[in-house]
Amino acid sequence: MKRCVLLICLAAPIAFAQGNESESGSLQAWKWANFLVLAGGLGYVIRKNAGPFFAARTHALRKDLTDSERIREDAEARVAEVDRRLAALEADIAELRAESQREAQAETERLAAHTASEIAKIQAHAEREILSAGKAARTELKRYSAKLAVELAETKIRARMTPVTQDALVRGFVRDLQ
Repeated sequence: MKRCVLLICLAAPIAFAQGNESESGSLQAWKWANFLVLAGGLGYVIRKNAGPFFAARTHALRKDLTDSERIREDAEARVAEVDRRLAALEADIAELRAESQREAQAETERLAAHTASEIAKIQAHAEREILSAGKAARTELKRYSAKLAVELAETKIRARMTPVTQDALVRGFVRDLQ
């Protein structure tokens, strides 16, 4: 501000020298006095308001720079976190695939064991059925054989049975009863 006032004071004589010669000196002096008062008032207002204005502006710019630096650091941290998650995502996918394969293998083994168990149950049931059917067939065969033997014996006895033999059998039976 002091430099501006000094510059105006140095420029004033040059302006006086170049001024219109026809005008009177006092009018010229009043113009310069008016100019100096106006320049001084402007200088005072500028000096009074410019300092706080530029200080506030500087403070606001520094605050904006600090905020933008913090926002940039936050963004970089988020990008790093996303990159870390993406890197971990491949490992997670590989782990999920491996776990899925292990579960599929375990399920296959469980189904194979269950199938083997069911086959064993079916075979045991079939063997019991076969044994039961064999036993029933043997029983039926014995019954049929006994029936055939009785029929054969009856046929043989009837063939050998004559009225004389029949009479002797009845007499022997009656004698045993007495």
